[in-house]
Amino acid sequence: LGRRHVVITCVTRDDLPDGGANHFVRCIEAVREMTDATVEVLPSDFGGNGEAVDHVVDARPEVYNHNTETVPRLYLQVRRSGRYKWAMEVLGRVAERAPEVIRKSGLMVGLGENRDEVAEVLGDLRNAGCQVVTIGQYLQPTAQQIEVARYWSPEEFDDLEKVGRELGLEVFAGPFVRSSYRAEEAFLHVVGQG
Repeated sequence: LGRRHVVITCVTRDDLPDGGANHFVRCIEAVREMTDATVEVLPSDFGGNGEAVDHVVDARPEVYNHNTETVPRLYLQVRRSGRYKWAMEVLGRVAERAPEVIRKSGLMVGLGENRDEVAEVLGDLRNAGCQVVTIGQYLQPTAQQIEVARYWSPEEFDDLEKVGRELGLEVFAGPFVRSSYRAEEAFLHVVGQG
């Protein structure tokens, strides 16, 4: 297909003892056997299993993306099975184990957070060793999910980009930005080729 940058992701695999970590490793290896593309992984939080995180990191994807999703105050409401502290620990763990692997995270806004809370999360991400952050507007996928609390304006997304960049982060923010938004461009910019 001529791909230069491949993003590998999946739904949470709670049915597997390792949360699917071994499958991520096998996918990374398969991509490397068939192409020269750089690899970005976006796995689940592996249910807090640090060994699963390490297993994927040891396969040396160029980018390890772990979404934070929201601010601490809303975490239990938005990510019932997740923990904010673990999200930060994952990024720090990747930075410590493989500093050459780019660390990336994503946030959604529109769930009831405010600017100061998002700015605080950006600071926490930077302190955890994160380098790239995507920020997009939350859109309610079905009536069973949390309703949109408000829609952020383009100017507010520009402001969040500025806040993150002042912290030294590469930030992509906008209503339609998602975790893999301009993934190759973000990777190339961080490694100094973009």
